[in-house]
Amino acid sequence: MAAIFLAGCVASSGDSPSPSTSAGSYVNSGEQAPSSAARTATVTSPATARPAVAASTVPVAAQPEAPASEVAAVTAVGTPGSSGYRVGPLDMLNITVFKVPELSQTVQISESGKFSFPLIGEVQGAGLTVSEIERDVASKLGGNYVRNPQVTVLVKEYNSHRITVDGAVAKPGVFPMQGPVSLLQAIAMAGGAQEVSDGTILVFRRVDGKSSVAKFNLSDLRSQKVSDPDLRAGDIVTVPSSDVKVGLQYILRSLPLFNTFMML
Repeated sequence: MAAIFLAGCVASSGDSPSPSTSAGSYVNSGEQAPSSAARTATVTSPATARPAVAASTVPVAAQPEAPASEVAAVTAVGTPGSSGYRVGPLDMLNITVFKVPELSQTVQISESGKFSFPLIGEVQGAGLTVSEIERDVASKLGGNYVRNPQVTVLVKEYNSHRITVDGAVAKPGVFPMQGPVSLLQAIAMAGGAQEVSDGTILVFRRVDGKSSVAKFNLSDLRSQKVSDPDLRAGDIVTVPSSDVKVGLQYILRSLPLFNTFMML
């Protein structure tokens, strides 16, 4: 089942979608990753070495693929800044061992999904939540080196989760998600929409291997006529210029459009 997302914009109707003035409902569900309780740790040998949107699921039949350059083949795993976020390659972590400053440091997850930590060597990071990493590091340290270690892990940089902004923007490119990023924030990260833009914004996403697209109007977002939705890792934001109407109509005919912006 694929679900697609759109806040107050277009519902599919035949070949040409017609505008809709209704906006979706939004609630916050992201929470900061919990930190471990601070308790005294004693070294027994020298230390040398986180607004999702709630909506009903909309079934979508298999759709033709949009051009590869327009669609991100990425499925998000958790949302940066949320308690369920799973660390990925190239993410940066701040690891603190309470009252053992010589062990507290910043590490980066390697491409293989691991990081190196004093005394205990390589530790698996990718695919785990910060709470799981805390428990793993504490368990390994407590085995031979630190008595009752209290470990806190925080994500410093969400480098494994990125979004792409292209089209009629000042600085198109790929941007890391340093926490939740809304659609307007993504446009701002790319330097803003250029004058050649007609105000249309398309957000491409893949869900369960199927392509989805949402259409927004920049003026409606800025005036708060519709809510500014959060993006997901792997989303591609495209700001078409006013002279690409033919290509835009092809995309809108190829992929389904709905009036609910969904966060899966």
